[in-house]
Amino acid sequence: MPGKEENSGNPLVTLVDEQGNEHEFLVEDLFECQDKRYAVLTPAPGFSKTDGEEDLEEAYIFRLEHREGEDVLVEVEDEKEWEQAVSQWEMLKEDLEPIFGEDEGLN
Repeated sequence: MPGKEENSGNPLVTLVDEQGNEHEFLVEDLFECQDKRYAVLTPAPGFSKTDGEEDLEEAYIFRLEHREGEDVLVEVEDEKEWEQAVSQWEMLKEDLEPIFGEDEGLN
């Protein structure tokens, strides 16, 4: 997964949309579900939505696949796989909240 390190310690990755625009995301979490690996990405600080408002609460889940010696982010298109991945990530977050508390991040 190409990227550079951000001050938070989370890797920073750049994704390119259909129009060729680059968007930077922080890798917030990596987890496994049903023998597949997933990455949770959140917009990097300063990312602006089209309406001009920042949305740092939004998260995206991508499947990680190993191709030609590199990890590649793949959009999850299967609805059942998507629901399983989201459910697994939400359970993992709930399990970690008592350890870190609500004010501390999962980084």
